[in-house]
Amino acid sequence: MKLVGYIRVSTDRQVGDGFGLAVQEKMIRNWCQQHGHALGRAIYRDEGYSGTLPAPERPALAHALSEVEDGQAAGIVVGWLDRLARRLVTQEAILTQVWKNNGRVFTADQGEIVQDDPEDPTRTAMRQMMGVFSEQEHSMIVARLRAGRREKAVQGGYALRRPTLRWQAVAGELIEQPAEQVGLARARELRAAGTSLREICRRLEAEQIPPRRSDRWHPEAVRRMLQQEAPYTLRPRTT
Repeated sequence: MKLVGYIRVSTDRQVGDGFGLAVQEKMIRNWCQQHGHALGRAIYRDEGYSGTLPAPERPALAHALSEVEDGQAAGIVVGWLDRLARRLVTQEAILTQVWKNNGRVFTADQGEIVQDDPEDPTRTAMRQMMGVFSEQEHSMIVARLRAGRREKAVQGGYALRRPTLRWQAVAGELIEQPAEQVGLARARELRAAGTSLREICRRLEAEQIPPRRSDRWHPEAVRRMLQQEAPYTLRPRTT
């Protein structure tokens, strides 16, 4: 069976926690080899995207699901189910989308996530319980991060969310990244000329202007980029 692989990390910290992209990719490739499945094109990867985001807001996942929808792949495979989603409602929406297109979902640690069966409600309950635990774990991680950000803010450093294009947080300070402004400026120019989001993606790729955290542009990612505001304002350091 031809499958499309998908891997995801939210932060750089996950690399050290054993959830890195390389670990996930190895799991997927080994599982496919052991079970006689073939992987299509390069495994899709979302780096720096939260599992709480819906599929359209994760460029790589959106492309992977499109392959299933178009019949280019019979299903999608991930290392763990929480790589697909960190919220129960998001998890169920993604699974439903795949099943609606006659696709199948596999995880390297469990095998196939079988569709709901009205004769076996326990199957659905167990899957959704896993989603609840994953959501709770994510909430605990977020709570710890917020506590850390509050402490950083007290010290006068940058303590907000991941900076948007043109800015990078380094050791508590925001550093301007002019090179990343190229894609944003070009997208705005094309949009002002009435170009569709999908066509903007095609033009940016043709002009070899890469996105920030993916290997391909996606319409939803372009839409969000065009809505971004800059620059950021930092709180003065206290002494």
